[in-house]
Amino acid sequence: MDTPRIPAAVAALIGLLAVLAALGAGHLAAGLLEPNASPYLAVGNAAIDLTPAVVKDFAVRTFGTADKLVLLLGMAVVLAGLGALAGLLSRTRPLPGQVLAVALGVLGGLAVYTRPDVGQLGLLAPAVSLFAGLGVFSWLHGRALAVRAAEPATEARRRFLLGSVAIAAGAGLSGLAGQLLGRRVDVAASQDAVAAVLPRAAKAPAIPPGADFAADGTPSFLTRNADFYRIDTALSVPRLRAEDWQLRVHGMVERELRLSFDDLVKRPLVERTITLTCVSNEVGGPYVSTATFTGVDLRELLLEAGVRPGADQLATTSSDGWTCGTPLSVLLEPDRGALLAIGMNGEPLPAEHGFPVRMVTPGLYGYVGATKWITEAEVTTFAAFSPYWIRRGWGKLGPIKTQSRVDKPAGFARVPAGRVVVAGTAWAQHTGVSTVEVRMDKGPWREATLSSESNVDTWRMWRIEFDLAPGGHNVECRATDRSGYVQTAERAEVLPDGATGWHSIFFTVT
Repeated sequence: MDTPRIPAAVAALIGLLAVLAALGAGHLAAGLLEPNASPYLAVGNAAIDLTPAVVKDFAVRTFGTADKLVLLLGMAVVLAGLGALAGLLSRTRPLPGQVLAVALGVLGGLAVYTRPDVGQLGLLAPAVSLFAGLGVFSWLHGRALAVRAAEPATEARRRFLLGSVAIAAGAGLSGLAGQLLGRRVDVAASQDAVAAVLPRAAKAPAIPPGADFAADGTPSFLTRNADFYRIDTALSVPRLRAEDWQLRVHGMVERELRLSFDDLVKRPLVERTITLTCVSNEVGGPYVSTATFTGVDLRELLLEAGVRPGADQLATTSSDGWTCGTPLSVLLEPDRGALLAIGMNGEPLPAEHGFPVRMVTPGLYGYVGATKWITEAEVTTFAAFSPYWIRRGWGKLGPIKTQSRVDKPAGFARVPAGRVVVAGTAWAQHTGVSTVEVRMDKGPWREATLSSESNVDTWRMWRIEFDLAPGGHNVECRATDRSGYVQTAERAEVLPDGATGWHSIFFTVT
């Protein structure tokens, strides 16, 4: 008698449904226990941590702020493929698929175990995921073989189909429930409470009239919170309540400090308008934004703790375990103005931008001076500790480079003949922009009109007009900062410490 053999399409479906069941059950268990214990998210975070810097740069360059979504979708495709493969290898007996299911379960468990922000209870989530996937695979495999063996197969086939539909629906509902449960921390109510303390802050100087040329195509001077760029490693945004937040300042200090959120906001609050830039920003790129941040002066906090001789780095850690190292020489400058920020543009920090507390350091790229969801600050040395991105080949100091870009016309735009307005943005945080020059079609450099300056820690807009004949044209820009440094034409990639080069745009006059 021939051994019953499950049809290939049915076998692949069994493997796929087992994967869905495992993911749904694991996500639901994580939602009930610890959101970051979801095996799916933990594997994704592990993938981010293990990704070489050049691959990470490619992802940001290619997909922008959708890089995390692309990663999750890519993982889903891979898992679906592995599930289908497990089914195809198990057309006559379930063992090959069961072995693969166990291997994937162990991988998820290891990913969760190595997460710094997941406790021992969180390990139940990958265990639930493993048993759900293994159980569904074994049950469906048995049902499918029963269909092949049954004479007639109508009733057995009906039970198999109903079971498959029920498993698919259950997996979807479990995943959705886990997602909703993972967001059950009432951050909104906590943000409302924080909003009440923001008006106490010493106000930043008013933004001067003429601070942007938005009517000519530049960004508005202040970036709306919803539009502020976001580049970080968090697949799942940490959801911390202010009332649960604590910061430990320790290491090479005279006295260790432990601060609750109430302790923090009892200190003098100040507003500072600051432009932040991501080191992944290519020449002409979009990862630069400006906001008025509200918070506590970080230098004063460090002076209170008492920095010991020999210390040269402040190593900060976020609630999800990400680490950052900031030169202490920068943070201790009397006029630097680094903050432990709690507010952004008059509102509590959005969760995506570090609520309840984040670090903001004018003049440094975010990877060395803008830790979100900060919970620990250790005064140490660069020799003793290498932060997250430094271990991946990035420069340890991270000063923002003088840059400029053309915002209008857009690349390959078609504009009417006659007088053409060219407008853009320049930045040289903590030094200030003194001039921007523009040239058309490799002609002479002309000085553009600058917008009003708010302070040296913020960007400046520029505009200039040209009378252009019909045809193709190429425009370039370069900035000079207040130190006299002229933006270099030499092209450099973002790795290891920021891109350089002149931004150019080709457009057509019609």
